[in-house]
Amino acid sequence: MTHHPHAPRSMDRRRWLLGSGATLAGALGTGTLSNLLLGARPAYAADYKALVCLFMYGGNDGFNTVVPTDTRYDQYAAVRKDLAIPKASLVNLAGINYGLHPSLAALSTAWADGKLAPVLNLGTLNSPLTKDQYRAAASSSDLLPDNLFSHSDQQILWETGTSDSLTRTGWGGRASEALATANPVISVAGSTRFGLSSAQTPLVLPDPGATFGAYNLQPKDLTNNASNTARKKAIDSLYAQAQDAALADAYAAAQRNAFSVSDRLASTVAVTPGGPGALAAIDSAFAPLITNNTLKTGLAKQLYQVAKLIAANGTVQGNRQIFFASIDSFDTHANQVTGGPTTGAHADLLKEVGDALGAFYAAMKNLGMAEAVTAFTQSDFGRTFTPNNSNGTDHAWGSNHLVVGGAVKGGTSYGTFPTLTLGGPDDVGKDSWELQGRWIPTTSVDQYAATMLGWFGATDTQLATVLPNLKNFATKKLGFL
Repeated sequence: MTHHPHAPRSMDRRRWLLGSGATLAGALGTGTLSNLLLGARPAYAADYKALVCLFMYGGNDGFNTVVPTDTRYDQYAAVRKDLAIPKASLVNLAGINYGLHPSLAALSTAWADGKLAPVLNLGTLNSPLTKDQYRAAASSSDLLPDNLFSHSDQQILWETGTSDSLTRTGWGGRASEALATANPVISVAGSTRFGLSSAQTPLVLPDPGATFGAYNLQPKDLTNNASNTARKKAIDSLYAQAQDAALADAYAAAQRNAFSVSDRLASTVAVTPGGPGALAAIDSAFAPLITNNTLKTGLAKQLYQVAKLIAANGTVQGNRQIFFASIDSFDTHANQVTGGPTTGAHADLLKEVGDALGAFYAAMKNLGMAEAVTAFTQSDFGRTFTPNNSNGTDHAWGSNHLVVGGAVKGGTSYGTFPTLTLGGPDDVGKDSWELQGRWIPTTSVDQYAATMLGWFGATDTQLATVLPNLKNFATKKLGFL
């Protein structure tokens, strides 16, 4: 940052500011001054709710994630061929005509509890769309989302809840802003478009056990180092002094708040399984994913961190918190299955998702907070229903997603499953060369997001602001919450 030439009171003070705390924003993993201005709003003590977004980057094969088990299974198996999951291997979703990929077995408890809901054929839409409208529309038509089948563009549309891939803010960030949450979106998966608002970027936290704070200025002096303590005290004193320029005052305020956030959260961030401050309610839930007090997968680390922050919601502050986690590598063009339909890259990825989500749900139950926390999946798009020649699938559109939590009205599915006919009413293809089963979504990201944000506390007016395309859909909320 360039300082106003008349702002510093002395060169020594300026050097202190530039040489130490001036890099704190970067050390905290954040991107702008505005997102560090936390703590001006009061903490809330009651009516706590949290949303946890899990983004599966690369385009998850939703039609091997949720599979029909009625007469449609034969259609499924005939087209999917070597990719088809044997019906006997599917996780039984008792009461409905669908099963889950066997790698998602850890979610069986949530289904048995009535707290898991599949949402079918979900995707980016500007408004309801028929095949005839799709076929007649030009690629630049306002009827179609920007750049269909493109990873980067479709990720942006899922994260922003808009029809324009140039949109800067995400629907999580806009919801946080509309509801004036005490914190911005909290990401355990790096910076994300989902959490951007007009004034804030996400608060980015590292893995469990990491130091959250500026180097050698550890919050609350976690290292018990006298030099660090003295240095931190001196810098706090410098930032407390009034500045001559408004910009310098804003900068100092941002640094004070950044230190305040790290002071408040560093101890929670640092907790690891079995270590000081660890909660048995969380550690026991994640036990299958812990070896020698170390979490075994990246997603397990992320959701363990989120579980700790939810348990410490009074310290985190605010009665509404939005979290973002992610896992990548779902772009399974080749070797989606290897050695059989239930093993391979996709099975491994879904196992990481299922195990981590299952442990997270169990942790929320153990904490007595399941009713207050809803987790949900997102992904770029689905995959082609027809396999390609590399034992994989290619970019498509509509897909199936999962919502889990104590407030979820489970035991049934939501949305409309596509007609599994290549070239049929839900397939974008018409000519023989394009009959690949790229399903036109029958439910939009807007309706999906509105359902969760309505439960979260957003009014209809706020939903219209956060989700600008929601007005185009007669049904605003899907009913799973």
